[in-house]
Amino acid sequence: MATASHIHRRARRSRHSALSRSCSALPPGKTYQSILVKPLFITATGTGIGKTIVTTILAWQAKQAGKSVRALKPVISGFTEDTYDESDTALILRSLNLEETEDAINNISPWRYEAPLAPDMAAARENAVLDFEKLISFCKEAVEGPDDIVLIEGVGGLMVPLTETRTVLDWIKSLNCSSLLVSGSYLGTISHTLTAMETAEKYDLPIKAIIISESEESPVPVAETAAVIGRFLPGTPVLELPRLPDRLEQWRYAPGLLTKML
Repeated sequence: MATASHIHRRARRSRHSALSRSCSALPPGKTYQSILVKPLFITATGTGIGKTIVTTILAWQAKQAGKSVRALKPVISGFTEDTYDESDTALILRSLNLEETEDAINNISPWRYEAPLAPDMAAARENAVLDFEKLISFCKEAVEGPDDIVLIEGVGGLMVPLTETRTVLDWIKSLNCSSLLVSGSYLGTISHTLTAMETAEKYDLPIKAIIISESEESPVPVAETAAVIGRFLPGTPVLELPRLPDRLEQWRYAPGLLTKML
């Protein structure tokens, strides 16, 4: 398991997106007031889609609204001293304006693996096994704490293996919590998103909203993708996350749409 010692900060480049306008498939007059619940699990249709930028925007804007926030990325792979500065863990710490210490890193990401693979495969390369029950206990302890908002960011997509028998879906199910589903706007995303939603429905996982994070090579405008997904999922809010040029600490500059979830 990778440690956080001897971390050297490099230039801080943030992730790729910032939140803008929304597209909703909700009935007229329905609002987003009930989306941001405690806890809220941020999952996705795949890896590298935009979970962390969503988590950091939510964390930052909730703090600006006067809420106490705890954000977790309990399991992370591809974590080394060389990759730390742009890691999900580092970005979450910065969005919460927390000091980047060993203890702070452990409080957000206690299960850290060096290989950039699914957690079960990454752990195996270190002759380790992720303890699923300890993972659940860690998350529940955070949920039972005093913070107004608890955000739990998953790893990879909804069906990524954590152990030989457990997936991210099992993680969410064990916590009995609601989720945001982050998807992209790449070719194929509509099928991936509808499949993920079908899986969530099959296992009675409540999805509070879908966030379409614009992919680097989108075949159509993100609004068009959001509209199609919304047409197939009436009653589920579908929000757009357009791709913007990189800038430092993007969560500080994102429009305030997600604060409407509070």
